[in-house]
Amino acid sequence: MSATQITSYIQIHPLDNVLVALVDLPAGTRINFNGQSFDLLTAVQAKHKFTLTALAPGNQIHMYGVLVGKASENIPLGTAITVDNVVHAAEDYALGERKTQWQQPDVSAFADQTFMGFHREDGSVGTANYWIVIPLVFCENRNVEVLKEALIGKLGFKKPKSYENEVDSLIALYHTGKSVEDILNADLQRSVVVSPANQLFPNIDGIKFLNHDMGCGGTRMDSDTLCGLLAGYITHPNVAGATVLSLGCQHAQASILQDEIRKRDPDFKKPLVILEQQKLGTESKLLEEALKQTFAGLMQANQQYRSPAPLSKLCIGLECGGSDGFSGISANPALGHLSDILVTLGGSVILAEFPELCGVEQELSDRCVDVPTAERFMGLMTTYNALAEATGSGFYANPSPGNIKDGLITDAIKSAGAAKKGGNSPVTAVLDYPDKVSKPGLNLLCTPGSDVESTTAEVASGANIVLFTTGLGTPTGNPVAPVIKISTNTALYNKMPDIIDINCGTIIEGRESIEEAAERLLRYMIDVASGNIKPKAVELGQDDFIPWKRGVSL
Repeated sequence: MSATQITSYIQIHPLDNVLVALVDLPAGTRINFNGQSFDLLTAVQAKHKFTLTALAPGNQIHMYGVLVGKASENIPLGTAITVDNVVHAAEDYALGERKTQWQQPDVSAFADQTFMGFHREDGSVGTANYWIVIPLVFCENRNVEVLKEALIGKLGFKKPKSYENEVDSLIALYHTGKSVEDILNADLQRSVVVSPANQLFPNIDGIKFLNHDMGCGGTRMDSDTLCGLLAGYITHPNVAGATVLSLGCQHAQASILQDEIRKRDPDFKKPLVILEQQKLGTESKLLEEALKQTFAGLMQANQQYRSPAPLSKLCIGLECGGSDGFSGISANPALGHLSDILVTLGGSVILAEFPELCGVEQELSDRCVDVPTAERFMGLMTTYNALAEATGSGFYANPSPGNIKDGLITDAIKSAGAAKKGGNSPVTAVLDYPDKVSKPGLNLLCTPGSDVESTTAEVASGANIVLFTTGLGTPTGNPVAPVIKISTNTALYNKMPDIIDINCGTIIEGRESIEEAAERLLRYMIDVASGNIKPKAVELGQDDFIPWKRGVSL
């Protein structure tokens, strides 16, 4: 879509037999498209699709040039497609020829760009400098919270916004005898976020505390995988050092964690504190030792400074959540063009959420650089979908009620748009959760479609910044990697400015091309990577962290 194109409906791909409404279209609206004229038989809401031909039961529906569904009943020309008249369908896939030739974008405007990052001994570069405190098992969650309460305020790190003033207002109204109706209609005194006056360690962006409900009581595979995930965070370029609390008897042993750390960084030299409660004895001994060693580690981490780094040192995670019918034609393709720019510059990109690649397997497997990589991708997709179907919920069940309400009525429609985040470059590697990125270029990472689980995994694999598109709005963030939230439509950007950073609704409105939006986003991302701008999720302290249990999660 060009920067000057303003219309009320579009065809995404020449092979598509449906059009996408860009605005609400009432029944009776005259449609003129490619020499064809007809009136809409039904109203079509913005983001939804309507037929370009009459369809009989079983007829295929194509979007983005791929099969995304089949008619479940007769659908006349000019009728909205819905969950009532369409069922999910996707093409089969098989090993094909390598299709790795692609048109690299012009990157001259960014060839000499740098960002200000934290250089680590393993050669990676962080976009932030955090200390993390992690429990190896859920039994230690309370002790992690005690450390958080003790450290954050005293060291001058910013706390998330409190609503204590609002509660004080309610208490005061209660004491004056106000009714329930008075309470519900009251204007409350607003809390004000006050930044700490003195941060003891100015070169540290914060201490992050990563609670979870795993480590014991589940399968050994889950606990081993958890150790790999935590090792990914400890060795992450945005992390200066870590404190790990272990009970001692759990499945997720400290020795397994240390093995996973060595797999990712054989010469690991960051400050690392591992304390076992059953060895130390009392809780007070554990916490006193944790405080002393963590404080000493913070002193070392504070010696790190930002310095220039090439954009090739960026590893971006691509994510979407609360997607809508505009995701695949605005924000996601903008991320795709940005991804192609970064790959051309030698950087790394992670495309995850395997349930949301259903229907585009053939294209992605053909783009894999060699046959083993293609076979690995297809094998992971087949195994994952089979596990889902064994529980009565295949990939077809991925779209959420919010997705469906806003135009993504089959998983293949959602997937075809979601895959646009990956651009057009060859797939250099396929990773299984929680593997680490080791090659530049486009990496496919097996994760669920659940945005927090997937974002958690992308960061563990090395993403030092995450680009997150949303059409409905979601506050998702991450403890150590800045998450930039990008809206697919302007209405959302205006409605939820407290969680959205960038608006790509300009593409839908014809005010900006996909390429222009991508370059605007890349400049913003460089500022975030340099610490000049804090995304809304960082400002809000939105530290979402959910490890994936390798059971079925869509």
